[in-house]
Amino acid sequence: MKVMAQMAMVMNLDKCIGCHTCSVTCKQAWTNRAGTEYVWFNNVETRPGQGYPRRYEDQEEWQGGWTLNRRGRLALKAGGRFRKLLTIFSNPKMPGISDYYEPWTYDYATLTDAPAQEHTPVARPKSLISGNDMAIKWSANWDDNLGGSEATFAHDPILQKASLNNAATKVKRSFEETFMFYLPRICEHCLNPSCAASCPSGAIYKRSEDGIVLVDQDRCRGWRMCVSGCPYKKVYFNHRTGKAEKCTFCFPRIEVGIPTVCSETCVGRLRYIGLVLYDADRVLEAASTPDDHDLYEAQRSVFLDPNDPDVVREAERAGIPHDWVIAAQRSPIHALINTFKVALPLHPEYRTMPMVWYIPPLSPVVDAVAETGEDAEDQRNLFAAIDALRIPVEYLAELFTAGDVAPVDAVLRKLAAMRSYMRDINLGRDADASIPEGVGMTEEQMYDMYRLLALAKYDERYVIPPAHAEQAHSLEELATECALDYEGGPGMGGAGLFGEGSGPNVPIAVENFQMLANRQTSDTMASPGDKGARVNLLNWDGKGTPQGLFPPPPDAGVSAGSTTSGEGSTTSGEGSTTGGEGSTTSGEGSTGGADPK
Repeated sequence: MKVMAQMAMVMNLDKCIGCHTCSVTCKQAWTNRAGTEYVWFNNVETRPGQGYPRRYEDQEEWQGGWTLNRRGRLALKAGGRFRKLLTIFSNPKMPGISDYYEPWTYDYATLTDAPAQEHTPVARPKSLISGNDMAIKWSANWDDNLGGSEATFAHDPILQKASLNNAATKVKRSFEETFMFYLPRICEHCLNPSCAASCPSGAIYKRSEDGIVLVDQDRCRGWRMCVSGCPYKKVYFNHRTGKAEKCTFCFPRIEVGIPTVCSETCVGRLRYIGLVLYDADRVLEAASTPDDHDLYEAQRSVFLDPNDPDVVREAERAGIPHDWVIAAQRSPIHALINTFKVALPLHPEYRTMPMVWYIPPLSPVVDAVAETGEDAEDQRNLFAAIDALRIPVEYLAELFTAGDVAPVDAVLRKLAAMRSYMRDINLGRDADASIPEGVGMTEEQMYDMYRLLALAKYDERYVIPPAHAEQAHSLEELATECALDYEGGPGMGGAGLFGEGSGPNVPIAVENFQMLANRQTSDTMASPGDKGARVNLLNWDGKGTPQGLFPPPPDAGVSAGSTTSGEGSTTSGEGSTTGGEGSTTSGEGSTGGADPK
């Protein structure tokens, strides 16, 4: 048994309202540079729908993920080394820009600079690739709110596959009866990543500390085999830098115990992040399970019980810190996957063993019962109506259990039982012990699941152990290799004297994000004490007039020990120096890197 740690995420689809806040904040944090206009590390899809990129789930077309060869061994669906060598300079199995979308802007100058005229000027869409006028035909969110309509029925790969099980005929097509749900997606950070196995230069790797899959920008040669190899199509190509880029699970934030940007800003609070322990020696065996329907249970069996003394002993022997083991014991991920068994993987048939799992939506069955005039929270009514979902269970099974209906049905019954059981308690009636017993749970487990899904606090949804000081140097070195610091680095920082991308690559140090953690958890919102007169507008709550935000009064003068000059700015206090292009803060026994302005 080789115990390893893995950061993982679970999303409760019953809570997603499709606001796309997660997508926008991720876009601003990681992919707002040149060459990434079409890149969405996080996107929210409407189901039924084609997804992003268009029809990415059609692996007969795109050849992503793994398959079993004639000997029953795992092999890349797109072919092994010999086939990749033959197609290394021309890879045909890759979505084109039309399958993503051609990014565009608008000719705003026509609106702002046009003289007075009889007709209102029009801002035409301009391609961000060619600069020419273009017609907008597709985007990352084109299917939004079209779920179940005739516009998506003919193109949804899951509906086409589910038609074999007669599920497509069960989906209501009339507008007033249709139903949709939202499916947020990020990189799965798989236990058996096919993108890493597809990369000829070995640029994609899985961190042994926390299992996060990253791209080494120095080693990447732009072969784009990873784009073909990923069945979820969550690896993108930056045409400006010639490098592959993907979701990083916000590893600099994770290293200091802060959740990912998409989780932090999620309006519905539907995301859970935690640590799981797994047996690395059993990953290949589980991924090679012959029957697709058994892959869900096979992956679940790879996860280890963090409360087992033998597992704890082997984890510490493998070098996993004790506080990480404690975090694994408190992990909401382990509870939702293995204790309550309500979270399911996305497309386990790809055999990549994904680590972003989902709780399927129950809302439509409640609505369906309520429309009949019956008690929508009664256990018997809910159980009887699960088979009458507007989005049939077969469709959900094609998404989460390779077409096996039984696990999805069991999850929906647990969620329905939780609603009925907790309603009696909330209304002051005696709890009915037969309800949790009917779905194989105890009353205590039922209440604990309710606490986690409905009332969980911040530190219950995000149980993220920070990186240790002894790992800081190695993690910083990793960050210089795999950080998306081309063309100005993550976000908008790092531009040099001669424009975007001309400055040096600044390492993303653990200490930098420790400062971020301190700012986000500090009591002072406006003018942190360690920043002198500098003000972080993102952290200003709009109250008061913090020093440095507004001009000083005429008689205030210049504060002692402070000098400001044209091109750069130097503020000297007790043990701190701030420079123009870069920034260095030195105090007693501590040094921090450049803090983004």
